[in-house]
Amino acid sequence: MPEFHVPLRSRRDTLMQLGSGFGGLALAALCGDFPPLAHATESQLGQGSRTPHYAPRAKAVIQLFMHGGPSQVDLLDPKPELSRLDGKSPPAEVADDENRTTYLMGSPFKFSKHGQSGLEFSEVLPGIASHADDIAVIRSMFTEHRNHEQAIWMANTGLIVSGRPNIGSWVAYGLGAENQNLPAYVALPDPGGMPVDGARNWSSGWLPPQYQGTVIRSEGMPVLHLQPKTARATEIDQGRMDLLRQLNQRHRQARPGELELDARIASFELASRMQLTASDALDLNQETADTQKLYGLDQPKTRSYGKRCLMARRLVERGVRFIQLFMAGQPWDTHTNNTAGTRSCCEQTDLPVAGLLTDLKQRGLLDSTLILWGGEFGRTPGAEQRTDNKTRGNEGRDHHPYGFSVWLAGGGIRGGQAYGATDDFGYRSIVSRTQTSDLHATMLHLLGLDHEKLTFSHNGRDERLTDVYKAHVIKELLA
Repeated sequence: MPEFHVPLRSRRDTLMQLGSGFGGLALAALCGDFPPLAHATESQLGQGSRTPHYAPRAKAVIQLFMHGGPSQVDLLDPKPELSRLDGKSPPAEVADDENRTTYLMGSPFKFSKHGQSGLEFSEVLPGIASHADDIAVIRSMFTEHRNHEQAIWMANTGLIVSGRPNIGSWVAYGLGAENQNLPAYVALPDPGGMPVDGARNWSSGWLPPQYQGTVIRSEGMPVLHLQPKTARATEIDQGRMDLLRQLNQRHRQARPGELELDARIASFELASRMQLTASDALDLNQETADTQKLYGLDQPKTRSYGKRCLMARRLVERGVRFIQLFMAGQPWDTHTNNTAGTRSCCEQTDLPVAGLLTDLKQRGLLDSTLILWGGEFGRTPGAEQRTDNKTRGNEGRDHHPYGFSVWLAGGGIRGGQAYGATDDFGYRSIVSRTQTSDLHATMLHLLGLDHEKLTFSHNGRDERLTDVYKAHVIKELLA
């Protein structure tokens, strides 16, 4: 392509004249596939995949974040003693320290053993339970705050303070993008509404903005402003891009050493490449009817979450490193009608999650894809009675940070096991106590990243995901 010779003018004037065709360039703050800016050279910027610290077991992560705090004693951590003492006052060692709950409340759901391992799951998780031998349940999680926002920050960024990078941003920063035409980190929010804490769920914090999660929608246009309103010939679009590239190069040459400028330009170019790639990657009509049914797309209750699970699989196939699925609001926050609320959440998510595990396994992708399911904390073993739910059977459960469960599958995890334990009532983590930093260190380890070496210089100190904690990789979870 010969060079265009044009009179010099400001970049602002040029972009204004180019019109709306570059609306997708707004993705510059969201998309990225660059090495860490603190250590990058101009020649490195724009390159994709980077070398991990050691051989990884997993290439990608799908995080199924359950906002609100799923009840461990109703889903993943059976407690016969809690059921035996249903309706009784809790013993002193598990009394609620904030006096928000009253009597003990056994689970209304039955637990049974599944798979060759005999791992126990609740009756409201039949689909997930069918994958028992692929799943490792951590029953000994604990966190440091019982408010939603602080606990969400802890679960996703490693500390109970706002403004830090999400784990997906750390992964994108440490590994870069495997696919040059798609972002390394994608967020799939619920079309019914934003999750609690909004866009901070996928924020890059003080990491450079190209490591922030790129929001992709499951209804309507997947990425807003990616295509021009009026279609143009490919040759015209290519000519415009070549012109813009030359103008960017002049601007860059006049400002040597401005690495953030190089990163911004590279983000513009990624946005243009996504015009060709994103729509195809997210076209679920390419999937067979049987596959769509596997994810529950044929059922009203499961269609929404199922679409996001299927999109996650298609993105993993195409090299996206980290994908997060969210639900609107905080549906697992069952302060009232815990039985009905928990059942409803399971009816929306269990079949799609089981379909995702089945599909990944059938395609040979589960071994290289790490799945994390869980929320910011759990629920109390005691009944919470509010003014509108004082009748038996309508009680809720309050926030519970002292002992709760999450589960992992695929990506180097040894399935068919329960790791750690809470007490007889599901109140406190007492065996192999697992804090968030241990979980994060283990996830990074499976991706080939050393949590102590993955650092970023910020405000005069080398920050890391596991930060102030003496975290350890949970070796018992590894295959």
